[in-house]
Amino acid sequence: MASLIKTSTGTRVFLLAHWPVSQAAPVCLTRNASTAAGEATATQSIPDLADLESDSSLGAPEPPLGVVETFQPWKRAAQRKYRLPAGRYQYHPPKYDRGPFHPIQSPPSSEPIARDFVPGPFNLPRLKQTYQSTIASDLLTLTYLHKPPGTPKQGKSERLRGWDDSSPYHKNRARRGPRGSEVLRLIERDITFKNIPEIKAVSLAMFTPEAQKDRDYLIVARAMLMAITGTMPEITRSKHAVAAWGAQKDKYSGVKTTIYGNAAYEFLDRCIHLVFPKIKDWKGVKGTTGDSSGNLSWGLEPEHMAYFPEIEVNYDMYPSKMMPGCRVYVHTTATSDRQAKLLLRALGVPFYGELRD
Repeated sequence: MASLIKTSTGTRVFLLAHWPVSQAAPVCLTRNASTAAGEATATQSIPDLADLESDSSLGAPEPPLGVVETFQPWKRAAQRKYRLPAGRYQYHPPKYDRGPFHPIQSPPSSEPIARDFVPGPFNLPRLKQTYQSTIASDLLTLTYLHKPPGTPKQGKSERLRGWDDSSPYHKNRARRGPRGSEVLRLIERDITFKNIPEIKAVSLAMFTPEAQKDRDYLIVARAMLMAITGTMPEITRSKHAVAAWGAQKDKYSGVKTTIYGNAAYEFLDRCIHLVFPKIKDWKGVKGTTGDSSGNLSWGLEPEHMAYFPEIEVNYDMYPSKMMPGCRVYVHTTATSDRQAKLLLRALGVPFYGELRD
């Protein structure tokens, strides 16, 4: 055994390749300082190692070099005359979701084979990390409402108006909407660990009525919005003619885009920490903003757009007289404006005036 260890690597490979199988089975290649040390270790009886197998995969002989060099699986696959059809024997995720009880389910979006797979995320925005580590738990603590066990649940009021059955045509008719409004607002739900408000998306819109006569205004607005959001904005047209705004029907009126996920958090981070502090004599976002469904908005003047770092670094590229303002719409998962304002105030957005729910 000692003489085998002292030989070169190529010689050991050749001897092991031509070693008889009956003699190769008890051989165990272990590197020891000497033959005596190896024999001493083998003869020792250790109770803790009694359950271990004595054979090792290292004792199996290696295949000959000629077999390794001639092994080319790609060549064998190319020489096959009959091939299996790929569409029948390969897995393809289903096109449609047929419910949770269907035997064939779509893989989760995190799997690379899923149809809705999106690689990433490749970064973690600072504002989102702050929300997950601090703000989410603080909102849950601030809005906690203790209810003793056994407290009866309050009944929900009727939101849709019924009919008085004064006419036979009222029978089996659908209920009417609330009086004075055709839009049915969301019902505010208590904040629990299942529905903590968070940022869902941010929509930005630029109104440039001058683009109806000069298309260069549209190019400048689109370039600015593309630099700020990193997306390709959509060109909008006026649905109605408004003489006070200089808008004509079916004419180019501006650009718009919507960003989701990490891009939305990064945009809000830039607004809160880079843009808002530079605006002089700015009170903040008006407290009456909101659509009663957890979505808030504010506006930025044309001179405020230069405070974004993406535009400030290439300010000479945008004509100052052609730079438009911007309207920012923040979409949240909150069920009321009160919860949405509580979320944005925790993120750092200042509000002034009366805070309406």
